[in-house]
Amino acid sequence: MSPVQLPQGDPTRVLPFAHGGPVGNAVMRAEPGDFVVEENLGYQASGEGEHAFLVIRKRNTNTHDLARSIAKLCGVRQVDVGYAGLKDRAALTTQAFSVHLPGKPDPDWTILDDDDIQVLSAERHNRKIRRGSLRGNRFVLRLRQVTGDRTAVEARIADVVARGVPNYFGHQRFGHEGANLRRADGLLRGELRKVKREQRGILLSAARAQLFNQVLAARVEAGNWDQILGGEVVLLDGSGRQFVAEQPDDELARRVDDFDIHPSGPLPGRPCRTLVPEGQSAWLESQALRDWGDWIDGLARLGLDADRRALRLWVDDLTACWEADDLLLTFGLGSGSYATVVTRELLTALR
Repeated sequence: MSPVQLPQGDPTRVLPFAHGGPVGNAVMRAEPGDFVVEENLGYQASGEGEHAFLVIRKRNTNTHDLARSIAKLCGVRQVDVGYAGLKDRAALTTQAFSVHLPGKPDPDWTILDDDDIQVLSAERHNRKIRRGSLRGNRFVLRLRQVTGDRTAVEARIADVVARGVPNYFGHQRFGHEGANLRRADGLLRGELRKVKREQRGILLSAARAQLFNQVLAARVEAGNWDQILGGEVVLLDGSGRQFVAEQPDDELARRVDDFDIHPSGPLPGRPCRTLVPEGQSAWLESQALRDWGDWIDGLARLGLDADRRALRLWVDDLTACWEADDLLLTFGLGSGSYATVVTRELLTALR
């Protein structure tokens, strides 16, 4: 297996824009409070059960490290601590954790509290919080010292509301300057062998994200990232349901405009129950991934199941207001999507 040609540095820098490129600049994440994330699981603690259900606000702390601290406090394995998704270190985030404590009392949760971590609530729950088991996240972002024409910025926000944005995986998935992709290449080629289970999952997820972004980038360049093509695997919004559209028609176009359905791209792996594209859609995917066959085979060999992901990201209830030269954005995104792929369509980050 020969090495693939990996992008230099952050692989998201070269991804094409859907709406013509940023219309100004802004300082982003000058402090953690500029990037506020509140998790929406879609459910609350049941009030009873073998699991503690914690809601924690954190900053300058990543999810893995906080999970380790919780496990240490409770005297359990880290695998006994559950959470729905990873949250940024350089942000002010609120998310839920579960801890399996059958027949055990809760410890003193205030031990976790410090300048960067606050336990907001602790109740009992009847099951572990599983990865991916969330409805989405709500964001409040402060983009500072915005330069550029305000009318153009507001017009671009209207474009994003009307059409959404490409549902790229953000730079967080790939590690600093794309380091996860280089390690993933070694893992898929069998050169990197001694990898912890948690790190292995991170590397393989980065590899799949890169392949998905390759396909989506090709669709953005072709101008059909938010259209249903012949043979498209179509995803229903907010659902795991999918179907193959043999040919696009007016009804499908209407449902796309209503954000009821979305075109999809591949998360490669071994064949399973997920549908596969046909016709024009299949041809475009094969062309975009023609140089990545070794990675696709490696992901299947290492046991990942193939899946599909929406090519288009719906930005829910996006509002914007100006505070002097700062732009304050509030919006919601579904599970697994990135706020940074929204802001990149508006403004170039200066920090």
